[in-house]
Amino acid sequence: MKIVFCASEVVPFAKTGGLADVCGSLPPALEACGHEIVVITPRYKTSKVNAPSPVVRIGKKVRVYFIEHGHYFGREGLYGDTDGDYQDNLERFSHFCHHSLKLLKNIRYKPDIIHCHDWHTALIPVLLKTKYQKESFFKNTKTVLTIHNLAYQGVFPWEQYSTLGVEGHLFHTQGLEFYRQINLLKGGIIFSDAVTTVSPRYAKEIQTPEFGCGLEGVLRNRSNDIYGILNGLDYDAWNPQDDPFLATPFSSHQWEGKAHNKAFLQDFLGMTMDERRPVFGFVARLCHQKGVDLLVQVVDDIIRLGGQIALTGIGERKYHRMLEQCAKDHPKHVGIHLKFEERLAHQIYAGSDFFLMPSAYEPCGLGQMIALRYGSIPVVHKTGGLSDTISLYDSIHYTGNGFLFTEYTKEAFVKAIAEAIKVYKDPKQMDFLVPQAMRYRFWWDKSAKEYIRVYQKCLSSA
Repeated sequence: MKIVFCASEVVPFAKTGGLADVCGSLPPALEACGHEIVVITPRYKTSKVNAPSPVVRIGKKVRVYFIEHGHYFGREGLYGDTDGDYQDNLERFSHFCHHSLKLLKNIRYKPDIIHCHDWHTALIPVLLKTKYQKESFFKNTKTVLTIHNLAYQGVFPWEQYSTLGVEGHLFHTQGLEFYRQINLLKGGIIFSDAVTTVSPRYAKEIQTPEFGCGLEGVLRNRSNDIYGILNGLDYDAWNPQDDPFLATPFSSHQWEGKAHNKAFLQDFLGMTMDERRPVFGFVARLCHQKGVDLLVQVVDDIIRLGGQIALTGIGERKYHRMLEQCAKDHPKHVGIHLKFEERLAHQIYAGSDFFLMPSAYEPCGLGQMIALRYGSIPVVHKTGGLSDTISLYDSIHYTGNGFLFTEYTKEAFVKAIAEAIKVYKDPKQMDFLVPQAMRYRFWWDKSAKEYIRVYQKCLSSA
């Protein structure tokens, strides 16, 4: 098959979140299965591209093409700045969608599948079913839309409708209209041939009022065409045995180096260096989705139970203030770094005993996969991809790989933390659990095969 990935961010060129990781890792995995892949993404001012050429390669032969536009993409941020989202984002990403299709015609690459990612590319299925419907070049092309996070939908004022450049009037309830506004993701869901999400549980959750973000009805109408495919992890990029960011390398066979990384982390963040105290790590955006509200509520309990907290991230200013107060209240046991630095993030994964992910919702989550790889045992809210990847550790039967709480309450979270600390105090349990966790694998090749089945199903349909 000839497959095109259209995405607003792709590792290693530009990244703000997991979307970029997926779009940088999945194409090479599909290529390894024998398919021809082209990736299209904007060339931002901050894109890490050395070559002046509009095409570079990832994997073995995956071609990456860049859509260039000085005004739209020559900015410091991908989607916005400190004042919020860019006001012309609809115009920016409409341009990206239109020019992605034009590029394919210019390079004479007739795709079997165009795989679109999130709202930034959701206009492409709409264009193919309207403006390009009669063009022979795209006659047999099918579209797949992956929802990485339903909370971000590309909603804009209806007055900007003309910016879309679509033929015909699609501003109605069965099209792009959403409470008198434009909703690009809704259009993508309706017009694409298949919809995927990044974990099986999230595919079910988004069809409910609790997690549907207002689109649960639209999604239920497409329920037969929605597939939940768990993200994988790039185990070459995340490998504690040769990670250049770590104080000391280690592996599941020789994981004594974790203790050195823990001591280094405690010292770096100004915490008391005490190997008897379990360190709870946190690496994420500081926002409601990631459960920062709940995290702040349990800080005193973690300290009371004998633990410490190592945190790095950036986000909403109110959370910065809350966490700064926590660090002020517990200067020897709460170490925070309110900037995102890749080196420290790696060090927290390696130096923590446990890894906190109290997300209110989590489409997939890579943090828990990385934490397992580094022997940092996840303590997570049972939702979305966290539920699909983390199972409750049973200290009697030695099964499971983490600690979960089902009710999204402080009491349930503290109970899970207390269970983790109880296990930590038993060296025999930890000597089994840590290397066992490090051997878990969520391979991209398995996910790639599931995507291929979705592609084939689309192509076999009328």
